[in-house]
Amino acid sequence: MDIKPILGIALGGALGALARYGLGAWVTQRTGISAWGTFVVNISGAFVIGVLFVLLTERFQVAEWLQAAAAVGFLGAYTTFSTLALDSVLLAEDKAFGLALLNAFGSIVVGLAAVVAVMMLGRIFVD
Repeated sequence: MDIKPILGIALGGALGALARYGLGAWVTQRTGISAWGTFVVNISGAFVIGVLFVLLTERFQVAEWLQAAAAVGFLGAYTTFSTLALDSVLLAEDKAFGLALLNAFGSIVVGLAAVVAVMMLGRIFVD
């Protein structure tokens, strides 16, 4: 088993988690609204994954373990929204427009529904 992807993902994940925490806290501290911290992290992550995708897969020949360290490790810990955005764009580029919309909006709607449902259940069982 090749250890490089595992170590790259672990290191990237640690750095991504720290970056997410740092930027999110910084924005929240300045705005007083935690949702703005999350928003900035999500949008910046989407921007970064777009840049990395082009650079690491189309522009330069980069080892797969390094791609995994950057995308799965760093950005996976930084924000999975970036992966959702990239997957949706790639589906649209493949002319799978219905799947692209389902992926983007379905993830948001079903994700929100899951949070609401679990919060309701949690509150029932906690009270």
